[in-house]
Amino acid sequence: MRLLVVEDEKKAGEYLKKGLEESGFTVDIATNGIDGLHNALEEDYALIVLDIMLPGMDGWEVLKRLRAKRDTPVLFLTAMDELEERVKGLELGADDYLVKPFAFVELLARIRTLLRRGPPRDIEHMHIGDLEIDAVRRRVRRGGQRVELTPREFSLLQLLARRRGEVLSRTQIASYVWDMNFDSDTNVVEVAIRRLRSKIDDGFDVKLIHTVRGMGYVLDLEHEDE
Repeated sequence: MRLLVVEDEKKAGEYLKKGLEESGFTVDIATNGIDGLHNALEEDYALIVLDIMLPGMDGWEVLKRLRAKRDTPVLFLTAMDELEERVKGLELGADDYLVKPFAFVELLARIRTLLRRGPPRDIEHMHIGDLEIDAVRRRVRRGGQRVELTPREFSLLQLLARRRGEVLSRTQIASYVWDMNFDSDTNVVEVAIRRLRSKIDDGFDVKLIHTVRGMGYVLDLEHEDE
């Protein structure tokens, strides 16, 4: 599993990276809030370890902006042992917190506990224009008409809908839908998108699935295709 550690203290970051990698994780390090937020939004992490006191952008703001787009589990690291500070972090969307100084074994235990919780529950019903997605019954309608999708096509549509307005790369899509990375010369994602688009968009004036050249795909009511 791939983790992101956002920590501005060099020695602390190196210590965490070494310990987590020895525990079987792949770890990226960001040393300020701006880079941390960028990495958190652009890459797919199983969990983020986030310090509060960061240069450029503090952990509060990083978490606030992250939660507007992503549900990645976040473990806060804080030197503040005040109850109101811990409550603030949880209210902003942190999944857990750990007060510095801490024992590495406790950090590792908390990370593993968060990862065992699994992904957040799917939004049961999504509506994008005249597109309706019922995640519980795994049914899709467009313009009131039932759309028959394969399980893989449904997973692909659900991913695009949950990340509405966000351009997803082929690698991100492959990781989510197929749970693996594909070689760059493999066109399985393009083929899957083409088949899904034929079922969702063909026959409708408003197109929902858009291609962004050189970047990937996005689902939204309005977007300039390239």
